[in-house]
Amino acid sequence: MNEKVLEKLKILAESAKYDVSCASSGTTRKGKDGALGSTSGWGICHSFTEDGRCVSLLKIMLSNYCIYDCAYCVNRRSNDIRRATLSVAELVNLTIEFYRRNYIEGLFLSSGVLNNPDYTMERMMQVVKDLREVHRYNGYIHLKVIPGASQHLIDEAGLYADRMSVNIEIPTETNLKFLAPEKDHTSIFNPMKAIGQGIVRYREEKHKYRYVPRFVPAGQSTQMIVGATPESDRQILNLSSDLYNKSAMRRVYYSGYIPVNEYDKRLPALKQAPLVRENRLYQADWLMRFYQFNVNEIVDEKYPDLDLTIDPKLSWALRHPECFPVDINTADYAMLLRVPGIGVRSAKLIVMARRHGSLTAAAIKKIGVVMKKAQYFITCRELPVFTVHEVSPDYIRTVLTVYPVKQKVPDGQLSLPFVDDSVL
Repeated sequence: MNEKVLEKLKILAESAKYDVSCASSGTTRKGKDGALGSTSGWGICHSFTEDGRCVSLLKIMLSNYCIYDCAYCVNRRSNDIRRATLSVAELVNLTIEFYRRNYIEGLFLSSGVLNNPDYTMERMMQVVKDLREVHRYNGYIHLKVIPGASQHLIDEAGLYADRMSVNIEIPTETNLKFLAPEKDHTSIFNPMKAIGQGIVRYREEKHKYRYVPRFVPAGQSTQMIVGATPESDRQILNLSSDLYNKSAMRRVYYSGYIPVNEYDKRLPALKQAPLVRENRLYQADWLMRFYQFNVNEIVDEKYPDLDLTIDPKLSWALRHPECFPVDINTADYAMLLRVPGIGVRSAKLIVMARRHGSLTAAAIKKIGVVMKKAQYFITCRELPVFTVHEVSPDYIRTVLTVYPVKQKVPDGQLSLPFVDDSVL
């Protein structure tokens, strides 16, 4: 590989690592004598298909030059960092060579804004177009859309990309203007709306005609920074709910604010990203998408922020003890989903299994129900009467709290593993 291109690759892959719209490898480990393999925290990231396959992506920027001076961005024009720009041909050849060597299965492409949004978007669109039409590349492509780009460029790019995304970054326009004066929500929501309309049109036409040009078949996503501005979790989740309902949004990502520009006094002074809050927002997002929860049930005027010590589903259950206990053998599917410790898969298995007879405590445990949580909110033929009504919600919170009683939670800065749907 050309040394000049390799140097550009190092710079631009490092600049792209703060975009969390796909999962990064997240760590660096050098190869050692007698050991097998190595890993890098930048350059290669991983996405997951609907059937659970892990896809390795080349995560890179076309350029880290940018005309904007956003306070939260490491690539802002006032930062003194190493800059680089790949030509269309260099990036196309780099992707093809990595694919042929079996390093990657796809491409995640973003960019700083060069000259103006249309100039940058046109170059990015040309990259994916050349990959598809010249090299007949059929791998996965995730393309970031430049806010403010013309609709005809977005429409053409959507014919070649599997997924497209426009980052909101800051949930409210007032705070966006404060930290990024050259940006506004109109330039973000307009392309997002155009992509959503194109996706809906493609799905409708696919049912009517034999051949329809593919348009962003994997849907669109977006990203919001959490902790850089004082929005409540209610404001963030309300925006996410609107996006899922109105913009054909496949996924909203929440990125804990990382203080890369500590000298900017507009930004909060944090030592670490607010990872616990980020984790709770993902769990709340999961409840809205898969557990039939309304955003106003998760957060409201009285509780505008998520509880950092327990997951949002358990928090809702403790605030609504009147809804419990739930009889496992008679409750409908929607109510089973609201029981802490019962996930989507477990709820479906319970509904199917009880057709053949009453379920016991041992049976639902084998199904995958997390009894440590669920025992206080359910009854069945063999469960003892020891529910939320026999013990107080405060007692259950103390028993099930994530943190030890004597350990102080340091302002939501501790890292937790993401809790999957079977635990919620």
